[in-house]
Amino acid sequence: MAGTSWGTLTDLPGTGDPLSTARDHPPEEAAEDTSFARGLRVFLTIADRGEIRADELSALLDTPLSTVYRYLRTLTEFGFVERIEGGYRLGPRLQLTGGATASSEELIRHADPVLRLLVAEAGETAVISRRIGLSAVCLHEVQSGHPLRVTCEPGTATPLVAGALAKALLAYAPTDIQDEVLAAASHVRALRRDLATIKAEGVARSDGEPVAGSVTIAVPILLDDGIVAAIGLIAPTDRATPAWRARAARLLADGAMAISGGLRS
Repeated sequence: MAGTSWGTLTDLPGTGDPLSTARDHPPEEAAEDTSFARGLRVFLTIADRGEIRADELSALLDTPLSTVYRYLRTLTEFGFVERIEGGYRLGPRLQLTGGATASSEELIRHADPVLRLLVAEAGETAVISRRIGLSAVCLHEVQSGHPLRVTCEPGTATPLVAGALAKALLAYAPTDIQDEVLAAASHVRALRRDLATIKAEGVARSDGEPVAGSVTIAVPILLDDGIVAAIGLIAPTDRATPAWRARAARLLADGAMAISGGLRS
């Protein structure tokens, strides 16, 4: 059974291929060497590392420093990155939250053991996603051991209105991000209700979205100054009983607290 580009509902023997994370496909390994691709590698590396100096970008991407500065100047003019003392980071428009930041590497490192425990306890695929701009990006997954399971390819993105993980990120996003998404939404009142419910309950739920035939339960990972990511459990609809859904929400709440604690330490 095929899902969307965000993920798939697969029926395969065994436990699947070795796990792939965003760290296995760093932006510096993009295949095409066009000017656009080079600029995109600069941007994605900043997003991945959190904060980084221009000379570090030059060495990491094997690109002349003068070229790196040219891309940084353009990205800064558009508000995609901003200069800080000693380096660069995502600009205000692309901040993950109203102020809270964490690199992809940090999030994956702290989330991986928690996701593995969630899979062991809930029996279904566990995922961590973060917001970049107006998209929810899958950072890392730990797959269920069931032959029939839902998967999420790290690095894939979905609109902030598609599914529980995306809506959990949107519900806690800055007001200007919410306003922009709502302005383009086709069912504004329903979306507003969904976001209010998520904020009130601290849990997002979706059925058949973004992958047909699946159920997702998700919760935000919050620090003192905002949301940094969301974690979720994704199951085929037939296995997502009411009891499983309730237990998944409780497990995810504990898991989010554990990840938040690790990020604060």
